[in-house]
Amino acid sequence: MLSKQRKDLVASVDKKLPNGFLEDQEQTVVLLPRSPSPSKRYFPIPLDSLEEEFRLRMADDGKLFREEFNSLPCGFGCGTFEEASREENREKNRYPNILPYDHSRVLLSHIDGYMGSDYINASYIDGYKEKNKFIAAQGSKPETVGDFWRMVWEQKSATIVMLTNTRERKEEKCYQYWPEQGCWVYGCVRVAMEDVTVLVDYTIRKFCVQHHAADGCRPPRLVTQLHFTSWPDFGVPLSPIGMLKFLKKVKTVNPAHAGPIIVHCSAGVGRTGTFTVIDAMMDMLHAEARVDVFGFVSRIRKQRCQLIQTDMQYSFIYQALLEHYLYGDTELDIASLEGHLHKLHNTHTQMDRVGLEEEFRKLTNVRTMKENMRTGNLPANMRKNRVLQIIPYDFNRVILSMKRGQEFTDYINASFIDGYRQKDYFIATQAPLAHTVQDFWRMVWEWKCHSIVMLTELKEREQEKCVRYWPAEGSVSFGEYVLELKRDTLCETFSIRDIFLYFAQIDAKLGCLQEKQTRLVRQFHFHGWPEIGIPSDGKGMIDIIAAVQKQQQQSGNNPIVVHLCLGGGGGGGTFIALSNILERVKAEGLLDVFQTVKSLRTQRPHMVQTVEQYDFCYRVVQDFVDIYSDYANFK
Repeated sequence: MLSKQRKDLVASVDKKLPNGFLEDQEQTVVLLPRSPSPSKRYFPIPLDSLEEEFRLRMADDGKLFREEFNSLPCGFGCGTFEEASREENREKNRYPNILPYDHSRVLLSHIDGYMGSDYINASYIDGYKEKNKFIAAQGSKPETVGDFWRMVWEQKSATIVMLTNTRERKEEKCYQYWPEQGCWVYGCVRVAMEDVTVLVDYTIRKFCVQHHAADGCRPPRLVTQLHFTSWPDFGVPLSPIGMLKFLKKVKTVNPAHAGPIIVHCSAGVGRTGTFTVIDAMMDMLHAEARVDVFGFVSRIRKQRCQLIQTDMQYSFIYQALLEHYLYGDTELDIASLEGHLHKLHNTHTQMDRVGLEEEFRKLTNVRTMKENMRTGNLPANMRKNRVLQIIPYDFNRVILSMKRGQEFTDYINASFIDGYRQKDYFIATQAPLAHTVQDFWRMVWEWKCHSIVMLTELKEREQEKCVRYWPAEGSVSFGEYVLELKRDTLCETFSIRDIFLYFAQIDAKLGCLQEKQTRLVRQFHFHGWPEIGIPSDGKGMIDIIAAVQKQQQQSGNNPIVVHLCLGGGGGGGTFIALSNILERVKAEGLLDVFQTVKSLRTQRPHMVQTVEQYDFCYRVVQDFVDIYSDYANFK
């Protein structure tokens, strides 16, 4: 709900499309023009040339990517659409111009007495070397759900990949073809919900599927649906990290001897094609140390027309491949953490330390997108920033309500940051300045925050690091907000302060008190972060993370405000990184420190600022394993 509220605010404040992306044309399913230069060829790219080729194609606002994309054969001359065009099948097609070829369509078993009962809008698609590895399908319509599950059963598919939400921009993109709970029967197939796991970029649903026929029931099968929920309504994802994690999960989940992986979005061509091409080119990358995106897309367009619909989707494929080539797979099983740490901290050879520093150096190569910091760099907002190098990006900045008659009052130096399971789970912000304290509490109030994490003292080495924004005792007022200290409790390494936050709403016309509302906010003030360096052990950080999570469970999962001295990077970033890392360790027995921190840096500049802080993330996980040894047995 809060995520939707933020999107609505962004739309109202900035009429430009989020992230500067063009509208995803899959929503209107515009037919692509025939290739203007069909004779032009593009050759496979060796891996050691991939980065340079990507940069060349991205220059001039992606001019060469558009040229390459427009040189692709559209595929319309590759077959006929007779079955899809039959009168009895027309209503089964979500879009009248996105149809499967006769030669590559998926045939269902014929049902006596029903014309067209063998038809579904779905096509076989090859993988890198594997014939018919995928089935590319349109999003189900109410009248085709039974056919969809019949296809799942008859093709012996064990994995469904969904790349759209059921509704986007108030339009139905795919009918919900599964039960939220319990079981539903679709035609001759019974589908029972077994389990749901919601993560920040995707949701995993497990179904028990059973076929009912006249001669009895067949043994049930497990079918897993992986639903990627982070594809924006416009364009493509800002970063390919989430998609690469998702693809790895699909590969892990799908059984070796199962039938084709069913992939669908709305039309079954744009996002569906993007996913299948990334999968195939990742396999080619490992097998041949080169990629041939142009050649592969040209080939699979002979199996389903219009696969890959926009030049943005096409360039996103290259971006994902480059991301994987440059950074590889940095995921660790918790059981291998100790050995990995031993390599990183082996004092007998300097090379291991260099290895850690090299890993961190790659993180510092994440580009700061200064062109996406326009709001924070407006002259009226500059004095609200503690550090001019740490400005929130426009696409995920926290937006305040505009004060009547006062321009630029919607700005605060704060960014929404994704959690392990939930988008916008954190708000990373700078320590309040004397003239931004009221904005700070306005943010806490408007975004219904109940938890604040502070990782610095008010003064360090005789320098002010943070203005006191809460009462030492009694109460204090900041504009329309009154704060009353209810309780101040000192734990081993942090203080917990319970603060009553009162909002006095004044009637603008009458000039009198209209309403007074109250909310309890809990501040967690960590005292274990030294003035120089990092904490000596991880226990204090583990304890405060656990305390904050407990508070969130009791108060509702609204955003956690996290701030540090200066610009809200550094230690604040380390806290958020560790919260996400430890949550994954507990849930999956896996960790990926590198990609966790890299993801944070794409959301706010300078998150986790030093190699010591980066190293600290690894050591805290090891301390966590040592303290709670049951987790050491995760596989």
